[in-house]
Amino acid sequence: MIPLNDFQRQWDEIRADVLAAVETVGSSGWYILGGEVAAFEKALAEQWGLGHSVGVASGLDAIEISLKALGCGAGDAVLTTPLSAFATTLAIVKLGAIPVFADCDQYGLIDLEQCREILRARPDIRYFVPVHLYGQSLDLAALRSLRDEFDLRIVEDCAQSILATSGGLPTGSVGQMAATSFYPTKNLGAFGDGGAILTNDEALAARVRCLRDYGQSSKYRHSEIGYNSRLDELQAALLRRVQLPRLTGWTEHRGLVAARYNTGLRHARIRPMGSPRDSNSCWHLYPVMVDAERKRDFLSWLKSQGVGAGEHYPIVMPDQCALKNAAHQSIGECAQARKIALGEVSLPIHPYLTEEEIGRVIEVCNRWGG
Repeated sequence: MIPLNDFQRQWDEIRADVLAAVETVGSSGWYILGGEVAAFEKALAEQWGLGHSVGVASGLDAIEISLKALGCGAGDAVLTTPLSAFATTLAIVKLGAIPVFADCDQYGLIDLEQCREILRARPDIRYFVPVHLYGQSLDLAALRSLRDEFDLRIVEDCAQSILATSGGLPTGSVGQMAATSFYPTKNLGAFGDGGAILTNDEALAARVRCLRDYGQSSKYRHSEIGYNSRLDELQAALLRRVQLPRLTGWTEHRGLVAARYNTGLRHARIRPMGSPRDSNSCWHLYPVMVDAERKRDFLSWLKSQGVGAGEHYPIVMPDQCALKNAAHQSIGECAQARKIALGEVSLPIHPYLTEEEIGRVIEVCNRWGG
């Protein structure tokens, strides 16, 4: 089987460095909010090109804490996408805020032109959580225009977009805050959960450092109700010492795989979703579209031929059972998002795919009887 992600090959490459990092943390005797977290936060901010990075326990917490730091709370309307991992919406709902779903464009990214129309009609919407989905970047110039025109407080969900750019700018550089995840399948993945908040605003960085640690402004002095959401020393050490130095090379290989798929896939019913103009994807995923009524057959075919595949994401947020009793709003039918949810399939794309395996995926796809 050609897997969607290959952690066994990754382990073969990084095993010695991982064990050395564990030894470093273990021998230090300091496991929470120590030198490894501080060093990783500095390295991540430098890699991303932003002023401050604050490690937290998960990507979910990164979004929720960022929104809270910007003043979002119960009853506030938050514009966001219906097509994403549930964490994006869950962070909003946990604050007691109300997710307002706009439709997507052909790339699965929130439709910024529709957002402009919504914001003109809804002056009550002051918060915005756009998602850079699949590793693609939203049009950052257009996002900045929305921010400035409507005085928006923006948390960019960058869980899938580290090293992705638009017009030469990194994702996360337009909103007041950016949130990312280090879930193991991410391009920069930990050995468990983890996340980070990034910002150029020193005051916001200070506030989220307080919020992540029980709301402590100093030891045993709690200035507000906070969270227990701290990236631990071991994960920080693994991320900085093992994963981050390899990130650029891993991302380049993902790009090579995507380029091979782009030129090699020739099946009339398998349509790569592509990238927006002026964007540079980090290729977290490689999504293709098939006709909704043929999707199950395509997935079965891939499995029968030893090719792993995924679905990202088959149920749009307004249709999730968890939201039945939670306040939320949809602007229109979100028709494009629903179309993508019903027809999207993710092909294997990771740093350890060989030329032979890439060719095999292409060959299997092109032989599908769909």
